[in-house]
Amino acid sequence: MQKLIQTLRNIAKIEELRKRILYTLGILVIYRLGAYVVLPGIDPNQLAALQKQSSDGLLGLLNMFSGGAFSNASIFALGIMPYISASIVIQLMGMIVPYFQKLQKEGESGRTKINQMTRYLTIAVTAMQAPAYLANVISQLPAEAVYPFDPNGTGTTTFFWISSIIILVSGTMFVMWLGEKITDKGIGNGISLIIMIGIIARLPFALFGEFISRMEQKGGGLVFFVLEIAVLIVVILITILLVQGTRRIPVQYARRIVGNKQYGGVRQYIPLKVNAAGVMPIIFAQAIMFLPLTIAGFAQSETLSGFFSAFTNINSFSYNFVFALLIIIFTYFYTAITVNHNQMAEDMKKNGGFIPGIKPGKRTADFIDNVMSRITLPGSIFLAFVAIMPALVRMIGVNTQFAQFYGGTSLLILVGVVLDTLQQVESHLLMRHYDGLMKSGRIKGRASAIGM
Repeated sequence: MQKLIQTLRNIAKIEELRKRILYTLGILVIYRLGAYVVLPGIDPNQLAALQKQSSDGLLGLLNMFSGGAFSNASIFALGIMPYISASIVIQLMGMIVPYFQKLQKEGESGRTKINQMTRYLTIAVTAMQAPAYLANVISQLPAEAVYPFDPNGTGTTTFFWISSIIILVSGTMFVMWLGEKITDKGIGNGISLIIMIGIIARLPFALFGEFISRMEQKGGGLVFFVLEIAVLIVVILITILLVQGTRRIPVQYARRIVGNKQYGGVRQYIPLKVNAAGVMPIIFAQAIMFLPLTIAGFAQSETLSGFFSAFTNINSFSYNFVFALLIIIFTYFYTAITVNHNQMAEDMKKNGGFIPGIKPGKRTADFIDNVMSRITLPGSIFLAFVAIMPALVRMIGVNTQFAQFYGGTSLLILVGVVLDTLQQVESHLLMRHYDGLMKSGRIKGRASAIGM
């Protein structure tokens, strides 16, 4: 506690860091207030049916990511997920389309063009999702809850549809802009923080709901609830280790992984992590899993809706199997983007570093690539297992909303974003010669210089 108090004092002494934190908190407050601004033409007092629909299942998960804005029929109802979907498409294009590959190599100007394309694509994705969301809202709410009505009695007016779609698109773009402002002038990754704050906003409701359910006659009582909390703490600690990964891999162990038995007795390290991709595979995979929900929203055929129903049920085997598979694929994909083995080998060569028994240059790059391929597999499988844990604990009676924090997308994002944000705070403190948040002065799990 004394260490925490001293750290807070150090933060207060650094004007730039203090302003960045206050700026970030201010932006997050704006986002949370916007989650309660209901779309014009919808009675906020008659949202009970929509809130009940989005209390569990895939809609419940989507509602959690939007911080409750989805169930509130808010101007921010679609949240930041359309932007995540657009980012996935653009990054995939960067792997297969030469034009995007060229932009990625152009430095700042290329990134500016890619960001602009991502924004345009976000508008298109949101414009596709907005009608499906409005159709769902109208179907769930009583007729008198949505106005104005068409005088001819044919339902809501065209003006309501057009204005609501424009507002939903604008809301998503505004949330994206808020995230970019946090990244530029605040602390941490803005988009990730917005997702995280939405998840945290649902935690008290989930915890209270689980407590009430356990206090019922056949709920198991207070002892069972305390046991659940203890298990949750253990899961959180495991998740922290998973997200941080391994800070550096011993060369001797790395050589064993790739089948090279000739290694010396001097202990040397390569700055590789078992989970180099962090939480991004989870976010990407979850965005993909929301697509069937959007398509099913447009579907009029019962056969089509029935086909997609298996992938909108978060407790089904089909949903969890595909979700886990996507996480494994995206872990490899994002690791390939973030870990450039050719660049690492070149930097080692320029700095006079080398791996004993491995020739500098292409041989070293191939060696690092082989190691990453081998260690990413168990890391991705474990990441996928933690992601589907909520489905497993729901099978033993844990409340649906509370189960989302037993691993799963929610917990992985929370832990990953908190660690990344703390790392940035740590960096600001260390740059000005103040003690950091840890005794060692560094949060583990981050990339460091090559220890040769």
